[in-house]
Amino acid sequence: MTERRMVIAGTGSGVGKTTLTIGLMAALKRTGLTVQGFKCGPDYIDPSYHTAVTKRNSRNLDSWMLTKELVLDIFTHGSQGSDISIIEGVMGFFDGKNPETNEGSTAEISMITKSPVLLVVNCESMARSAAAIVKGFQLFADGPNIVAVIANKVGSEGHFQLVKKAIEQECHVPVIGYLKREPDIEIPERHLGLIPSMERGELDPFFEQLGALVSETVDIDKLLELAVAEPLQVNRKSSIFEKKKVCLVKIAVAKDSAFNFYYPENLELMEAKGIEIVYFSPLADEELPDDVDGLYIGGGFPEEFAHVLACNEKAKRSVKNAIESGLPTLAECGGFMFLTEYIETTDKKKYEMAGVIPGSVHMQTKLAALGYREINGQNANFILENLSARGHEYHYSTFLAAEEHVPYAYETKGMRGVSKEGYLLHHLVAGYTHFHFASCPEMVENWIRKCLENRGKAI
Repeated sequence: MTERRMVIAGTGSGVGKTTLTIGLMAALKRTGLTVQGFKCGPDYIDPSYHTAVTKRNSRNLDSWMLTKELVLDIFTHGSQGSDISIIEGVMGFFDGKNPETNEGSTAEISMITKSPVLLVVNCESMARSAAAIVKGFQLFADGPNIVAVIANKVGSEGHFQLVKKAIEQECHVPVIGYLKREPDIEIPERHLGLIPSMERGELDPFFEQLGALVSETVDIDKLLELAVAEPLQVNRKSSIFEKKKVCLVKIAVAKDSAFNFYYPENLELMEAKGIEIVYFSPLADEELPDDVDGLYIGGGFPEEFAHVLACNEKAKRSVKNAIESGLPTLAECGGFMFLTEYIETTDKKKYEMAGVIPGSVHMQTKLAALGYREINGQNANFILENLSARGHEYHYSTFLAAEEHVPYAYETKGMRGVSKEGYLLHHLVAGYTHFHFASCPEMVENWIRKCLENRGKAI
């Protein structure tokens, strides 16, 4: 059976990978193909675009948070039933966790998945020099398979032909298309309103327009020809997605426009371990579902909906009472923010939150934290006791504790060293860190065990 997959890599951040990726997905969909999206690295926003375009859950491939075997497991699991997989890169092709290796980079993902690579080059204000850039990427490392180039931000068809001739002569790979420097299209706002707009289908005309634009200037038939790759050999019997037949516990998951940053694999791994997931919406002022044994509140943009959440007394009271009654709970980033006393926005307005955690969250215009984290549990953290997991932080706010001695939930290690993070209270584990459960599946098992103990049972 023919397999098709392609990595969309860039020479650096901002060269147009996301715009081109969305456009290619839309163009491929126009031909009647079933397209599966992937994103390299720990990103929630770009996969939301992929999902909206392809109508299939986009998935993250991260070779630092996960082993190569797990990356392949996620890739083959996600690709089932698709005609082609499009993998959007992160940053520059060779940028990752370590400046001295390919660890965590798009290049490493391309090698793990044995995928052909389409290199996107910003050709603004250059012609023959573009060939020197491509040649450098070709020669930099053994292993990656750069099969074609897209010239982005060219000034005209004539400019494109100059770039194309230089690259094809010097680098011996085809330049299969281009996007102009100032196309009559702009990528929508990535934050406020993104998710609800997608859910209502309001961005479908944008995707259609971008797909048509890409179809005009990119050789889709050539891309499909170059995307043919050797079948991957994966042991499906050892997949983390093999489900248990017996439901052990029910866990409520907050999911709406304020809380939607969840890796699909986290939810699927929960189900595979015997958890029945019941969704509810704090933003819609919904109370916790009846008879749940645990609670998971993921990340998102609670600050953008703080004025609504502040008024949702039923939802806040329900969550607060359940946690203070001992409901085993995990809250990540936006969920952590929601459980504090209040959120102060950048305009200095304060909005009352659930009030479980003594302290407040203060939004700022500068990034407060960004990067991978190696996480160890602190203070008898029931989820990560004597365990280590991997994840990342990305937030524009800081937490100000209302007490001198904070019962931290985690010790995290990143590029800037080791620090204490989060908050541990009753059976609550909360903090800014986003986990990838596949980096430590035992944390899900510990969560189930605590839920059963809380119900007066034992595994």
